[in-house]
Amino acid sequence: MPFEKEEIPWVENGYYIHGGEGNPARHPYYFAGLYYLQEPSAMTPASRLEIQPYDKVLDLCAAPGGKATELVGRLQGKGFLLANDLSNSRAKALLKNLELTGAPNFYVTSEEPAKLVKSFPEFFDKILIDAPCSGEGMFHKEPKMAEYWLEKSPDYYAEIQKELIVQGAQMLKPGGKMLYSTCTFSKKENEETIAYLLEQCEDMEVLAPLGYGGFSEGFPLEGKSEEMCSQLKKCVRIFPHKMAGEGHFLALLQKKGNGEKSVPRKTVAAKKDEKPDACVEEFLKLVSFDFSEGKLKKEKDKVYFLPGDGNMPKLRYLRTGLYLGEIRKNRFEPSQALAMALSPKTFASCVLLSSKDIRTVKYLKGETIDVADLKPAKEKGWQLVCVDGFSLGFGKLDRGILKINIIRAGECSNGKIRLDKYLADMGLGTRTEVKRDIKKGWISVNGEIVKSPEYKIDIQTDVVLADGKEIAYEELVYYMLNKPQGVVSATEDRRDKTVLDLISEKKEKICFR
Repeated sequence: MPFEKEEIPWVENGYYIHGGEGNPARHPYYFAGLYYLQEPSAMTPASRLEIQPYDKVLDLCAAPGGKATELVGRLQGKGFLLANDLSNSRAKALLKNLELTGAPNFYVTSEEPAKLVKSFPEFFDKILIDAPCSGEGMFHKEPKMAEYWLEKSPDYYAEIQKELIVQGAQMLKPGGKMLYSTCTFSKKENEETIAYLLEQCEDMEVLAPLGYGGFSEGFPLEGKSEEMCSQLKKCVRIFPHKMAGEGHFLALLQKKGNGEKSVPRKTVAAKKDEKPDACVEEFLKLVSFDFSEGKLKKEKDKVYFLPGDGNMPKLRYLRTGLYLGEIRKNRFEPSQALAMALSPKTFASCVLLSSKDIRTVKYLKGETIDVADLKPAKEKGWQLVCVDGFSLGFGKLDRGILKINIIRAGECSNGKIRLDKYLADMGLGTRTEVKRDIKKGWISVNGEIVKSPEYKIDIQTDVVLADGKEIAYEELVYYMLNKPQGVVSATEDRRDKTVLDLISEKKEKICFR
């Protein structure tokens, strides 16, 4: 990697980045999916849940995807990961981050956990619950978290956590393992939640995860039995004054028994592999990919590769398996997701760029580039574009000119937009008003204050906070109304009802003042 790095001693594949060549979040390697930027303590839960190929894995509160990307990577394309997040907007960011890994074997859902329980009783081999919490462990890194704590204290989150962990236990097969984690210090959200689970589910027990010298053991609880407290001591606490990371808690749990793997209820049987459309079949001749671990599926004009037998319950999916591409006017257009799953060894013709080549940046910006000096295997047609041997996407080559091709399922927009437009679109004021608010330092992006209205926002991955409140991007909605008599065409009126009064769903407007 082109950065000065130091190994994180308790995470096998984790590194501290101290400097080096540019911004890691803007380097071509980031867009090639070679790494995920994450706080070191937050890497710990996924590193302590032992994932094996062919496991069926659930990440119950998965967005934005830091832990999910690690889990799916450990599957090595065998078995599958179900990554869920209740927030649809956050699930979209989760989808994009999983797509960057090139993994073919994941599903992304945005469902109530209770619905998942009904669909997957005692089904999963491994479950990770990185529960929503009061965030006390992040006060050191982000002082504003203390203000959020005042709004929603540990008491609020503890009730949610108790429900989540019991629901997770219900979906865990006998002999399966579940890891529960938070980024808070509160006993109420940590040890008390684990104690509640052990009392409610007598078939669950705490295991000691792979240790590290800097880890601290869990706290015993007053009024609990010696046996209970001995179990709680097997939990792990990470304290910022003892380790180079923020505060964290984790508990590794196992369901007693050695039951057989079950099948999800109310599954929709996947169709047998059908002969793909001629245009799809012609394109797949360019691809050397093992499709034996799943099935091809066509939904309208979109083509997917489903992991396993493809039999899954009816749920609110953002992604089912690997999105291969779309049929347009009898032509097959390959997807970005497929590109990320390939390499120079698995595609017929590639344009090989260097990370230091200015054309790499131009390609990532969506610009047409001249590659006449390069010698791909095929001088015309689809090319897999790579940086230093790692895939970035597809392009179409004709007479030395490469045109970008990007098709991403589940995305509401391509590219990036200005911060001021982002905020104005979400109803936080006029462009003039939000520019003023930005310059006052009331807006943060991914934890950093941004004072430039021109700053470009990736609507799929960037987390935008306005005065401490998250602003999730939604596409503009257009209404066609047959205006009734007595309703005026205005945004507000003291006497008459306006057209806005006829719209039941309105975006919340946040006032900074």
